[in-house]
Amino acid sequence: MVRAPLAGIDMSRPTLMGILNVTPDSFSDGGLFCDVDSATQQARAMVAAGADIIDVGGESTRPGADIVEIEEEIRRVSGPIAAVAGALGVPISIDTRKAPVAEAALAAGARIVNDVSGFTFDANLAFLCAAHHTPVCVMHAQGDPQTMQDAPSYDDVRFDVYDFLAGRVTYLESLGLNRSQIMIDPGIGFGKTMDHNLALLREISLLHGLGCPIMLGASRKRFIGVLSGADSADTRMPGSVAVALHAATQGVQVIRVHDVLETRQALALWRAIEFGDT
Repeated sequence: MVRAPLAGIDMSRPTLMGILNVTPDSFSDGGLFCDVDSATQQARAMVAAGADIIDVGGESTRPGADIVEIEEEIRRVSGPIAAVAGALGVPISIDTRKAPVAEAALAAGARIVNDVSGFTFDANLAFLCAAHHTPVCVMHAQGDPQTMQDAPSYDDVRFDVYDFLAGRVTYLESLGLNRSQIMIDPGIGFGKTMDHNLALLREISLLHGLGCPIMLGASRKRFIGVLSGADSADTRMPGSVAVALHAATQGVQVIRVHDVLETRQALALWRAIEFGDT
């Protein structure tokens, strides 16, 4: 499903968002890129491997994670964003729930705000993005990171998520953002059981009805390990690539990944076979 460009990115084919966690406790790569030099090196490596966007996050939102103080989150993200924004030729996204962090990140050069709370954690964040005409990603989550996996339940997860995202898109439009500036994310693993995750993935194309680019962030998540037997997050690359390819067949525009090179290669082969792109 073709959408208008977002932050200068062509949405006519699958776009890769490379994950750059500048945190000590993220579930897969916590502690690896906490200083500016290692974060910058990783960002450059992901762009060289084919990342179209770099998503920088300074607060882990894995199940059970604690809230990071605003000043500390700003300290974590500002240096890496300033070091790579404008130098890599791709837009930088700030992964945060907090308006002061987003404001600092935008000042450092970020161009997209990715809020895993769907703009429900900090009411000021939506107003900030609208005031700056900043493209956003709005994600569905049931509960917060500390409680979201405590027996999540839905009437029908597909339609409950759809309705939540529809309401958030309408709200963001009311503040002045255009639908073409809003990505939507079903929030795999955020207040969902295995069955919830699989139902959303199986029919993720349903979300095209909202008229926004779809972003999927399933890379290395626990359900992949459960289904594949890959206990360690850093051994879940093959399963993550399989999910990414499924998403591409359903027209998902943005795929958020740790393993950029492997996912880009798989997508290139899929497009060559499916569409003759060589």
